[in-house]
Amino acid sequence: MKPVILKPIIGIVSPCYNEEQVLEETEKQLRNLILDLVERELVSDKSFVVFIDDGSSDATWTIIEQKASESSIVKGLKLAGNVGHQNALLAGLLTYNPDADALISIDADLQDDVRIIETMIQKYKLGIDVVYGVRKERTTDTFFKKNSALLFYFLIKKMKSNMIPNHADYRLCSNRVIKALSDFNEVNLFLRGIIPLIGFKKEVIYYDRLERFAGKSKFPLRKMLSFAWNGITSFSNFPLKLVTALGFIIFIVCLIMSGYAFMAVFTGDTVPGWLSTVLPMYFLGGIQLFSIGIIGEYIGKIYAEVKQRPRYIVEERID
Repeated sequence: MKPVILKPIIGIVSPCYNEEQVLEETEKQLRNLILDLVERELVSDKSFVVFIDDGSSDATWTIIEQKASESSIVKGLKLAGNVGHQNALLAGLLTYNPDADALISIDADLQDDVRIIETMIQKYKLGIDVVYGVRKERTTDTFFKKNSALLFYFLIKKMKSNMIPNHADYRLCSNRVIKALSDFNEVNLFLRGIIPLIGFKKEVIYYDRLERFAGKSKFPLRKMLSFAWNGITSFSNFPLKLVTALGFIIFIVCLIMSGYAFMAVFTGDTVPGWLSTVLPMYFLGGIQLFSIGIIGEYIGKIYAEVKQRPRYIVEERID
């Protein structure tokens, strides 16, 4: 049984990419939260907040340096280039795991309710290794974003994935969970799918997602769709099975079309060459291109995994 730690060392890990407009308020709220928890003796006075600069082109790193010089609670990790949200988050988790009993990941945009962090810590003290922060509802989303997210989670569920619906990397993970995470060496990183695979005791806390405090979302439609596709193809071979199913459906459709063609010949209602040439050519050509695209996506992932390039490179660390 995992020993109970009355005043655990808690680290809050927040990846940042061009967040100069919101970062000062984010740092203030998270730092004050740690100070309050320390004062009430709920966490150790060694607890900290770390901001990971994911290759920002604005003043994000300058602000992190300034805040780290003003408070021993604040730490900073600067990556050599932009590696994406998931890799930046992983960099923070793996780098600072030795310094904490548990790490809490949260985005820098202040849309995740920081008030449930105390509840997460209480759950951890009761022996829970992973505490997921999950949105209660999606009332603040646009119609397209809400319904595309629902479709994504529906597909993920059908693929037998253990991923938590409406969870967006806002979670507490114990030290031993992050140690287990370090054994996952895959390049195509999708932490929302990997963490549930690790196991250990878990619980869910629901919260209302807030409006962004300032600045613009760093996840436009293109990145959101790419992220969802990466999650699907990283944790399931369902798209490949879909290709097989499409092949079978095409076979059935071709049989039906053949029957229709014979009937048309007997009734005399035919357009010479159209049914037998044009329609099958377009239909089969489209399916073939679609199937080749899906297979190519998996081959591309295999190519990236085989090269085993570093997922991130640390340029500077401020403690």
